[in-house]
Amino acid sequence: MTGGTARVRMTESGMTAEGAADAGAAQLLDVTAYRTALLRSPTPDMMSRVGDMLFAARQEVEAVRLVLEVASRYLDDGRFSLAAAMAILRYTVRYDIAESLLRNALRCQADNIQAQAFLAHVRMARGDVADGCALFSGMMRRYPDERAAICEYMSTSLLQVGYPMESLKILQSYLETGQATALLLKNVGCALLCVNRSAEAIPWYERAVALDAAGAAAAQSEYACALLKAGRLGEGWALYARRGLFERNLIAGDRAAWFLALPRLRPGDEVAGRRIILFQEQGLGDTLQFIRFVPDLLAKGAAVTILVPRTLVRLLAQSCPGASVREARSFAREEGYDYILPIPDLPHIAGVMSERDIPAPASYLRADPGDVARFAALLPERRPRIGVVWAGERRMQSAPALLDQRRSTTLAALGAAVTPVDATLVSLQFGGPRGELAGWTGQALCDPMDAVRDMADTAAIMANLDLVISVDTSPVHLAGAVGCPVWMISREDACWRWGDSGERSAWYPGMRLFRARERSLVPALQEVGAALQIWVKQWHPS
Repeated sequence: MTGGTARVRMTESGMTAEGAADAGAAQLLDVTAYRTALLRSPTPDMMSRVGDMLFAARQEVEAVRLVLEVASRYLDDGRFSLAAAMAILRYTVRYDIAESLLRNALRCQADNIQAQAFLAHVRMARGDVADGCALFSGMMRRYPDERAAICEYMSTSLLQVGYPMESLKILQSYLETGQATALLLKNVGCALLCVNRSAEAIPWYERAVALDAAGAAAAQSEYACALLKAGRLGEGWALYARRGLFERNLIAGDRAAWFLALPRLRPGDEVAGRRIILFQEQGLGDTLQFIRFVPDLLAKGAAVTILVPRTLVRLLAQSCPGASVREARSFAREEGYDYILPIPDLPHIAGVMSERDIPAPASYLRADPGDVARFAALLPERRPRIGVVWAGERRMQSAPALLDQRRSTTLAALGAAVTPVDATLVSLQFGGPRGELAGWTGQALCDPMDAVRDMADTAAIMANLDLVISVDTSPVHLAGAVGCPVWMISREDACWRWGDSGERSAWYPGMRLFRARERSLVPALQEVGAALQIWVKQWHPS
């Protein structure tokens, strides 16, 4: 949920904030000056704007400190507490702080529907879905004239915390007699998308856009995801390419993003002899998935510069020898470029209209032979070797963190499902969840990640493996891109790229999908364990 100057937007995976202050301006932010101005003549709206700017500038601690300081000075004006709570909810998972602020807002104004709705959402996000639903139901009884708005809040909350079917039932019940709004229609589409009925979702997005064309941008990304998930790739890419570049941009907050002022490459533009900047806009997995289209631009005569985080520079440099690969954050202003293109738009430029148009070579990213040999010496000789990843990167913002809870599991749960197994297990886990290895007492697990500097090293490890088993996170794409067989465990509300059903993916020929059919991943993990026993018995060196 969002508030202040932001708008509520529903993606395939939940709600995010739009409308925050321009990220480029945030880099020029003089924190002291803005803080002084805010404290001199504060308003809730100004507090929200300054908080947005600080968060955009990645000054999260200062942002939280500032909104709490201002709210604490005006405890008898609930508007400040409400604005502070919404900022906390947009950018953090500190539900305890948000709940305290919301309760103070309601102390000042007991009938504030927005504050009540956010409090119900916080209860759901903290794990008490029944209590949150009870709070929403009570609001429905007390405020019959506000049923549409309350249903918007309730259905959106249920979607974000991972209850799409419950959200769908509530929406269908309300729409039998209640007035439709664009957000309600859009939420029906999102719920259907999340329960893997993407073809059914599309007409609801169309109705939402028809009802509120001015607000269509808010539905654009998930509408595009529905088209892509339903296999209507050409339409999906075209719609997705209309998004704003700041929406989910990972590097637009850097001063180095001067290049965003350049023209954006569109289908049909002449590229021969043109200098084009490709830049990472989404996560690492998206870049690994879509970088396969770079040869298409190079073959047409384009001079391509690829801007990515440091962890990808070496891997892409050795895999895309015809392109210049640079670290995004250190890319200083240079003249002579003609176009920019966010990497997720590459299939749109390449004219991918259906799954048949997806180039899916056995491998299109290359590990360095020297690195492969170096890691071969670190791994146990016994084969088959199976790499495992049980969790994605832990997110700091509420909506992505709630999604991560649905896509990730624990080492204990994965280990219980797949061990004991007559194979060598190799941990490819990164980030905070890697700490779970310290408490692991099961089958021996080799952990070479201390020697990993970047994804080129991880690719070299995978070149020594016979199989990777992973939840839906970037190593899945890396394994598929380097040609290592990979089994992916998908959350129930599967990402658009994996479609609504099936065990195979047009993106990676060596992938096998195991799909959760409920909120818990445990049954899918058990399927993986059973399949692994069969796979090991049938495995033989290639």
